Amino acid sequence: MKRLVYGLGRSGLGVLGYLRRHGMPARFYDDALKPEEAQKAQAMGFELEPDPKPGHYQEVIAAPGVPLNHPRLAALREGGAEVIGEAELVYRHSTTPLIGITGTAGKTSCTLFTAHFLRALGFRAKEGGNIDPPLSSVVDEAEVAVAELSSFQLERTRYFRPRVAVLLLLGVDHLDRHGTLEAYHGAKLRLIQNLTPQDALVYNAQDPRIREAVRGSPAQLHPFEPATNPRETNLNAALQAAVAYAQIVMREGPERPWPFPPTPENLRPFSQSAPWPEARYQVFARIGRVVFIDDSIATRLEAVRAALEAAPAPIAWVLGGVDKGAPVEELREVVGRKVGLILAIGRDGPRMAQAFQGLAEVVEVREADGRRALEQAVRKALERFTEGSVLLAPLAASFDQFKDYKERSRTFREVVYALGGQGG
Repeated sequence: MKRLVYGLGRSGLGVLGYLRRHGMPARFYDDALKPEEAQKAQAMGFELEPDPKPGHYQEVIAAPGVPLNHPRLAALREGGAEVIGEAELVYRHSTTPLIGITGTAGKTSCTLFTAHFLRALGFRAKEGGNIDPPLSSVVDEAEVAVAELSSFQLERTRYFRPRVAVLLLLGVDHLDRHGTLEAYHGAKLRLIQNLTPQDALVYNAQDPRIREAVRGSPAQLHPFEPATNPRETNLNAALQAAVAYAQIVMREGPERPWPFPPTPENLRPFSQSAPWPEARYQVFARIGRVVFIDDSIATRLEAVRAALEAAPAPIAWVLGGVDKGAPVEELREVVGRKVGLILAIGRDGPRMAQAFQGLAEVVEVREADGRRALEQAVRKALERFTEGSVLLAPLAASFDQFKDYKERSRTFREVVYALGGQGG
């Protein structure tokens, strides 16, 4: 088969490593090829395709960052190539059972928690996918692989079938990519399209869109109840997912020694040691009676709403970056109740903040450098507040001012500590 890996980065390089281990030849291409990534690909034994021609390739494995309607990708498809993604490739060529987790918010936490609970049950569980590392980099080492899956990854699946599927929440996100809410939800729901009666489906019992979507699914249904605390919600889902997989193994697999009966009650004590993702909601410092909260990963409407509800009022809300198309006006009610100051940063922050004029004071931080922008934002918050919280929950991508949301998180913390932040 003539195979092309379209797009490198974290996912594409992971795919090339997987193809090498499985003895599958391919060439690679990237619209904006970075020399260091090309060197890594060539060091693995793969050659660059300088100009992919329609009709030449039978299979194209496209990185999540390449839209399906990209003109060159569309031309390859019209030329007879099947376009798939990393998750589909892994499913087709690996025997490792997969647990797939998706939702508008909470995917990373739930993925980490599920793998943690499975390890407590004695499984050699590895997590990957939308969370580091790529799924293709861990699946061969795992007894069971837990995959965080974004809509970008799921939209290029076809036969993908996890043994346990987890649906956390169907909210609003990535309208800039998918165009409509229906298309975005449709991509998410591809996670459950191939489930069988031998598989399990863990789902949010309070989300009406999910309840409707799972109606008629042949899978074994495991509803969970969300909690007011996002961490507890994701722990509840992860407990159900780990137990559901253990039940599948008990039913289908050979006898194995269990450290204890696999029940939610027995796993619950392991919640205390469950890992928490970097840059997720955390009170990390204080200056006087003002606390500082890092939720740099909160780029989705539901995650930001939860952060605003949880943060102590009055809130100085750091908002902005690259707008992802969320209907920000849906946050007007909670902003009116909790927020006293909006610090608009980044390319789109000032425009996004316009939705809240009259509800809170808006300060536009017109500074292109990310570190200086965050420093100015914190200084302005401290000028106005003697109590309450400064919350970084940007509702926007970070790529205008930072490498990624993790760098934005680290920079925010460094700025706060440099200005006198203490403790956690």
